[in-house]
Amino acid sequence: IVADVPFVDVVTTMMDETIPLTTNEYDEWGNPADKRYYDYMLGYSPYDNVTARAYPAMMVTTGLWDSQVQYFEPAKWVAKLRVHWQGEAPLLLHTNMDAGHGGQSGRYRQYRERAQEYAFILGQLGLAETPPASAQARG
Repeated sequence: IVADVPFVDVVTTMMDETIPLTTNEYDEWGNPADKRYYDYMLGYSPYDNVTARAYPAMMVTTGLWDSQVQYFEPAKWVAKLRVHWQGEAPLLLHTNMDAGHGGQSGRYRQYRERAQEYAFILGQLGLAETPPASAQARG
């Protein structure tokens, strides 16, 4: 799984009216001050549904300058997942220090981000080739 700047702490985010865009999103997501919306959100919010179990391999990305999904939201989710993670599948968090919600600007920087995600996916499928040890030593 590649979770690219995921909105994972739905309840906490939607309850904080000081976060940009929150109140504007009530029409789409509902207002958690209303118990029926709160309960509904709690039922599907990834952060609130983490349990101790084996999860599939995950690469979670976030951008430090993301104004739509604050960088700490995916980081907090990954931290909670790590506490409850069972099994051997990898769990990676990549924080892009120069990116916002849409990733880095510039065509070649975006290509690099996609290449990192594809490398993760190919590695999980067993399709990635590892460079010879001599090439790895050269960096």
